[in-house]
Amino acid sequence: MKLKLKIKGKEYQVEILEEGNGVKIKIGNKEFFFGEKEKEEIAVAQVSFPKRNFSKKEIKAPIAGIISEILVKEGDFIKREQKVLLLSSMKMENEIVSDFEGRIKEILVKKNQEVREGDTLIILE
Repeated sequence: MKLKLKIKGKEYQVEILEEGNGVKIKIGNKEFFFGEKEKEEIAVAQVSFPKRNFSKKEIKAPIAGIISEILVKEGDFIKREQKVLLLSSMKMENEIVSDFEGRIKEILVKKNQEVREGDTLIILE
């Protein structure tokens, strides 16, 4: 299984391979081997990962709040890390940026709309 992890803005390539009576995990150029006992713990952790469709480009609300401004419109082409919305939460303005590059297919929110954490705000093509 191959994964890309982004931790504190840095991206890591991770590969998990079964090997003999254990599991080998490669993170970048470093390799780690876990024996039979640790393999069972890794399998349990692996099953608990949420299933996500990474092929779908959606911008989601990172926190609950109210949409205070929409900075883009449907049909716009946006770049990765571009500001697309302002979200007011706990008396603070939060800039929502895109994790993707692409054309805006649909904006699912309106100004002054209340959103919950995890709500889809924008869908990209």
